[in-house]
Amino acid sequence: MKRDRKKVFKNLFIFLTIIFITFYLIFKDQDFNEFRNVLMQVDLKYILIAVLCMLCYFACDAINIGRTLKKLGEKSTFPRNYKYSLIGFFFSSVTPAASGGQPMQIYYMKKQNISVASSTLTFLINLSCMQIVTISMALVSLFFNVGSMNGVLISCFFIGILLNLSALALLVVTIYSRRATKGIINFCMKILKLFRVKKAEAIKERVEKELEKYQSSAAYIKSSKSLILKNLLTTYVQFLFYYSITYFVYCAFGLSKYNILQIISLQAILFATVSGIPSPGAVGVSEGGFLELFKNVYSAEQISSAMLLNRGVNFYLFVILSAIIVLVYSIKDDIDLKHHPVENIEEDVEKNENENIDGGNV
Repeated sequence: MKRDRKKVFKNLFIFLTIIFITFYLIFKDQDFNEFRNVLMQVDLKYILIAVLCMLCYFACDAINIGRTLKKLGEKSTFPRNYKYSLIGFFFSSVTPAASGGQPMQIYYMKKQNISVASSTLTFLINLSCMQIVTISMALVSLFFNVGSMNGVLISCFFIGILLNLSALALLVVTIYSRRATKGIINFCMKILKLFRVKKAEAIKERVEKELEKYQSSAAYIKSSKSLILKNLLTTYVQFLFYYSITYFVYCAFGLSKYNILQIISLQAILFATVSGIPSPGAVGVSEGGFLELFKNVYSAEQISSAMLLNRGVNFYLFVILSAIIVLVYSIKDDIDLKHHPVENIEEDVEKNENENIDGGNV
């Protein structure tokens, strides 16, 4: 546990360093008096609506988590699922390629006696839906905006789409193909052995054990196409809330030349372009991409302020809020551990998982 926390703090330091460098490069030549004056003139009503959209974004994610867990025979509440969503957002934001989000969500679910098999499959399905929505909305949006994009932006866009397609293909293979997944595991084990990672075989055995559990669950999910369809539709609504934040920030500046669909389409292109970049929270590339994509939407005096407000609402504000959630639960865990040692917790979780399997849970 201590080693995990050291890794989190290390990633957090890297994350904050990237933020500092990014904002230094963007604002080093700006007149801060002018910048402050622009921010003072925005309509706060629209900023509050934008914040509400972000809260709805997490609510949709929580609905998908709860729906899948229920289908797998697990018990969870909406507030708890909302917490899992925020935890995933925080750890995805501070780790390269968003690699820390799902493992930490699974960890916190495990502490609530939700089996690793069920939580793993839940997030594989959620991630697959997100990739499908990201790619499809971006491609439709490109059709309407290709004329306003230069060659560099279009090239970056297709690189982003390719990265997202690769991630989607890997997720689908992991869910549906036992042979392909074992092949991926064997490849990963060769890499671990190449770098002389200790206990590589023990890791392989544990992963294969969990693989057997969630692929039996996957067989159950495959027979329920309605679940996938509902999750997919909820994810479309989720991303419409997320992309709408950019429109309400635009309205906060008293602008009305572009309608909501035009702004959403630009944000969809931006998100697909930068989401595959293996930088913590896509910090740097998101800010730079916004300045380039929206340079015709805002005036030269407004665009830096607009970028800051947009990223402030759809990223930085909720990184802070989710960090508080993680901190509160970490303190609570430390208190619990004093009365309930780690080894006992692990034994209890293993016992609960066995009971779930014996009791007929998928």
